[in-house]
Amino acid sequence: MPPVHETATDLLVVGGGLGGVAAARTAARLGLHVLLTEETDWLGGQLTAQAVPSDEHPWIESGLTSAGYRELRDRIRDYYRRNYPLTAAAKAEPALNPGLGNVSKLCCEPAVGVAAIDEMLAPYRSAGRITVLYGHVPVAAHVEGDRIAAVTLRGPQGDRTVTAPLVVDATELGDLLELAGVEHVVGAESHAQTGEPYAAPEPDPTDQQSITWTFPLEYRPGEEHVVDRPASYDHWRTHVDDFWPGPQLSWEKIDIHTMGGRTNRIFEGDMDAVMLPDLWHFRRIRARTQFDPDLIDTDITLVNWPNIDYWEAPLIGADVDAAARDLALQRCKELSLSYLHWMQTEAPRPDGGTGYPGLKLRPDLTGTADGLAKTAYIRESRRIKARFTVLEQHVAVVDRPEGQGAEQFADSVGIGHYNIDLHPSAAGVNYVNLETYPFQIPLGALLPVRVRNLLPANKNIGTTHITNGCYRLHPVEWSIGEAVGALAALCAAEKTEPHAVGDSPRLTEDLQRLLASTLGAPVAWPEDVQRTRPSQASKNATPVLAKPKKRVPGA
Repeated sequence: MPPVHETATDLLVVGGGLGGVAAARTAARLGLHVLLTEETDWLGGQLTAQAVPSDEHPWIESGLTSAGYRELRDRIRDYYRRNYPLTAAAKAEPALNPGLGNVSKLCCEPAVGVAAIDEMLAPYRSAGRITVLYGHVPVAAHVEGDRIAAVTLRGPQGDRTVTAPLVVDATELGDLLELAGVEHVVGAESHAQTGEPYAAPEPDPTDQQSITWTFPLEYRPGEEHVVDRPASYDHWRTHVDDFWPGPQLSWEKIDIHTMGGRTNRIFEGDMDAVMLPDLWHFRRIRARTQFDPDLIDTDITLVNWPNIDYWEAPLIGADVDAAARDLALQRCKELSLSYLHWMQTEAPRPDGGTGYPGLKLRPDLTGTADGLAKTAYIRESRRIKARFTVLEQHVAVVDRPEGQGAEQFADSVGIGHYNIDLHPSAAGVNYVNLETYPFQIPLGALLPVRVRNLLPANKNIGTTHITNGCYRLHPVEWSIGEAVGALAALCAAEKTEPHAVGDSPRLTEDLQRLLASTLGAPVAWPEDVQRTRPSQASKNATPVLAKPKKRVPGA
């Protein structure tokens, strides 16, 4: 057997998504030495390895986010200005959106996100404050009482056991929660447990949001780029779930305004237009009109569309072993490739023909051989049982008194906003989309009920199945990570632990000052914004959606 290496560090951050990156960078900036691990060879999680352009709130361009997240966005734009053949007008645009996608004010290529993150970490890596281990996953946690004594990681060169006073679980599925026996929740809570109006009648651990294997495409009419027909193609071509309007290999999807069927095609007008309501414009990450046509002559869109959501099986839970998880991931990938093959060969066109064989994968943009993202897009994780759990009633407009805004938390350590956006689940439960007020991230939601030295920094904080739907997006995950990094640094400086900070009004206020004043990470919204419904704010690329029907399996 290869030797087991032993390492000690001030802070161990397991998982290199946006929350993990923000936690590591913040802690290093405040003086700690950090070991940051990542399963793939790209940092950035949902923005990069999962290839999902940023889902953001309507106020993002007005500066109502943390200075760190603004820097990430600025560096992405600056990377394009320094390295891409932009037109003069695009280069001069302060709010440059390279893709002009409908979903976000900043639709960028995944590799550019990686470059920006690498630049942000470079000073701390060069100073020895941050060490990054790529290709590493946690395989064991060594627990002593209510503390994690060490974590064993497995990587290309064998196993490595790491000790640290504080450990951060920033993995996509909350892997350390299971390995360390940290009390946690999987799937949906019941109405009796949470009192949430949209909660399920009974708890259901299989009620986990669908996953998606995304991929970038360009379109070259007259060329042939048809991928091989996947083994499961016929299944996806003919199978119809009770809650879906037809086979997934179709242009039919659920309209979340009406919960009825709706046709949405890939092309519905001029490809060079801005904000067309077709699939091509939805998550477009390169708009050719913004680049020198002698070098860049085609758009690129990122396929993260409803019809490639995989909901046949959950990824986590007591009944899901490694083989079942691997099978679900493989089926998810086959669904994506099947949808591409269908679009290339069978999809009905407006001219009466079928197929777009000129649709072409861009593996150079994902860093993979098959052209799909490095990993599946994960919407839902194991979640800690926390000292405080954020509920639907705290944030949803429909559940709040008119004009009151979201619940204000005295221990807030960050801000965020997105609709509660639940995709169809492995339990056969359809969409839920609820408008929310701008909300806060309470410190209590970062503190496990028992374990003293573990902090969550991804989709694994103290939310419910429902509120995870608004706390899981890019800028919120970043703010969670910043709060965790600052908390770790404060604990080191005060020679204390996270729960003691939560118990002390003075230390909680010190943490809030550290975030807001030193780091430029606000812990409260301006009052006029805090009480504003997004539908009353300046319009973002993503529309505010109507109140859905009650969430009933199969509905």
